Amino acid sequence: MNPVIGLSLGRIAIGLLALVQPALAARLFGLDVAKNPQTPYLARLFGSREVAIGTATLLARGTTRRNLILAGIGVDLADAATGVLGVQDKSVPTRTGAMLVAPAVGAVLAGFAGLRSKG
Repeated sequence: MNPVIGLSLGRIAIGLLALVQPALAARLFGLDVAKNPQTPYLARLFGSREVAIGTATLLARGTTRRNLILAGIGVDLADAATGVLGVQDKSVPTRTGAMLVAPAVGAVLAGFAGLRSKG
Protein backbone atom coordinates (compact mmCIF):
# COMPACT_ATOMS: atom_id res chain seq x y z
CA MET A 1 0.00 0.00 0.00
CA ASN A 2 1.16 3.52 -0.77
CA PRO A 3 2.57 4.94 2.50
CA VAL A 4 0.57 8.17 2.13
CA ILE A 5 -2.70 6.29 1.81
CA GLY A 6 -1.82 3.99 4.71
CA LEU A 7 -0.78 6.87 6.93
CA SER A 8 -3.87 8.90 6.01
CA LEU A 9 -6.22 5.99 6.72
CA GLY A 10 -4.39 5.35 10.00
CA ARG A 11 -4.80 9.01 10.97
CA ILE A 12 -8.51 8.87 10.22
CA ALA A 13 -9.01 5.62 12.16
CA ILE A 14 -7.10 6.80 15.24
CA GLY A 15 -8.75 10.21 15.01
CA LEU A 16 -12.24 8.71 14.87
CA LEU A 17 -11.46 6.51 17.86
CA ALA A 18 -10.26 9.56 19.81
CA LEU A 19 -13.42 11.47 18.88
CA VAL A 20 -15.90 8.67 19.59
CA GLN A 21 -14.15 6.93 22.51
CA PRO A 22 -11.69 9.51 23.87
CA ALA A 23 -11.12 7.79 27.21
CA LEU A 24 -10.32 4.50 25.46
CA ALA A 25 -7.96 6.24 23.04
CA ALA A 26 -6.17 7.94 25.94
CA ARG A 27 -5.80 4.62 27.79
CA LEU A 28 -4.42 2.96 24.64
CA PHE A 29 -1.69 5.60 24.63
CA GLY A 30 -0.98 4.88 28.28
CA LEU A 31 -2.56 8.01 29.72
CA ASP A 32 -4.29 7.87 33.11
CA VAL A 33 -7.80 9.20 32.61
CA ALA A 34 -8.69 8.76 36.29
CA LYS A 35 -5.86 11.04 37.39
CA ASN A 36 -6.55 13.60 34.66
CA PRO A 37 -10.25 13.94 33.81
CA GLN A 38 -9.43 16.48 31.08
CA THR A 39 -7.72 13.75 29.05
CA PRO A 40 -10.84 12.93 26.96
CA TYR A 41 -11.13 16.59 25.95
CA LEU A 42 -7.51 16.63 24.80
CA ALA A 43 -7.99 13.29 23.01
CA ARG A 44 -10.87 14.81 21.04
CA LEU A 45 -8.68 17.77 20.03
CA PHE A 46 -6.07 15.31 18.82
CA GLY A 47 -8.73 13.23 17.07
CA SER A 48 -10.24 16.10 15.12
CA ARG A 49 -6.78 17.13 13.93
CA GLU A 50 -5.95 13.61 12.80
CA VAL A 51 -9.22 13.18 10.90
CA ALA A 52 -8.75 16.56 9.20
CA ILE A 53 -5.13 15.93 8.16
CA GLY A 54 -5.84 12.38 7.03
CA THR A 55 -8.92 13.29 5.01
CA ALA A 56 -7.37 16.38 3.43
CA THR A 57 -4.28 14.40 2.42
CA LEU A 58 -6.35 11.63 0.85
CA LEU A 59 -8.37 14.14 -1.17
CA ALA A 60 -5.43 16.31 -2.25
CA ARG A 61 -3.23 15.83 -5.29
CA GLY A 62 0.08 17.21 -6.55
CA THR A 63 1.75 20.02 -4.65
CA THR A 64 -1.14 20.33 -2.23
CA ARG A 65 -0.77 16.68 -1.19
CA ARG A 66 3.00 17.13 -0.81
CA ASN A 67 2.44 20.18 1.39
CA LEU A 68 -0.08 18.29 3.54
CA ILE A 69 2.41 15.43 3.94
CA LEU A 70 5.03 17.96 5.06
CA ALA A 71 2.55 19.51 7.50
CA GLY A 72 1.78 16.03 8.85
CA ILE A 73 5.49 15.33 9.29
CA GLY A 74 5.81 18.56 11.25
CA VAL A 75 2.85 17.68 13.47
CA ASP A 76 4.21 14.18 14.04
CA LEU A 77 7.66 15.52 14.92
CA ALA A 78 6.00 17.84 17.44
CA ASP A 79 4.05 14.87 18.85
CA ALA A 80 7.28 12.89 19.24
CA ALA A 81 9.00 15.83 20.93
CA THR A 82 6.03 16.22 23.26
CA GLY A 83 6.36 12.58 24.32
CA VAL A 84 10.07 13.03 25.01
CA LEU A 85 9.40 16.22 26.98
CA GLY A 86 6.67 14.44 28.94
CA VAL A 87 9.19 11.83 30.08
CA GLN A 88 11.79 14.49 30.88
CA ASP A 89 9.42 16.59 32.99
CA LYS A 90 7.91 13.43 34.50
CA SER A 91 4.37 14.28 33.41
CA VAL A 92 4.23 10.79 31.84
CA PRO A 93 6.06 7.61 32.82
CA THR A 94 8.82 6.34 30.55
CA ARG A 95 6.65 3.50 29.21
CA THR A 96 3.85 5.92 28.35
CA GLY A 97 6.35 8.25 26.72
CA ALA A 98 7.53 5.40 24.53
CA MET A 99 3.91 4.61 23.61
CA LEU A 100 3.48 8.25 22.58
CA VAL A 101 6.79 8.67 20.76
CA ALA A 102 6.90 5.39 18.80
CA PRO A 103 3.79 5.94 16.65
CA ALA A 104 4.75 9.58 16.07
CA VAL A 105 8.19 8.55 14.81
CA GLY A 106 6.58 5.84 12.69
CA ALA A 107 4.27 8.44 11.17
CA VAL A 108 7.25 10.70 10.41
CA LEU A 109 9.00 7.83 8.64
CA ALA A 110 5.83 6.96 6.70
CA GLY A 111 5.49 10.60 5.72
CA PHE A 112 9.02 10.70 4.35
CA ALA A 113 8.43 7.41 2.54
CA GLY A 114 5.31 8.93 1.05
CA LEU A 115 7.26 11.92 -0.21
CA ARG A 116 9.67 9.55 -1.97
CA SER A 117 6.99 7.33 -3.52
CA LYS A 118 5.39 7.88 -6.88
CA GLY A 119 1.63 8.48 -6.80
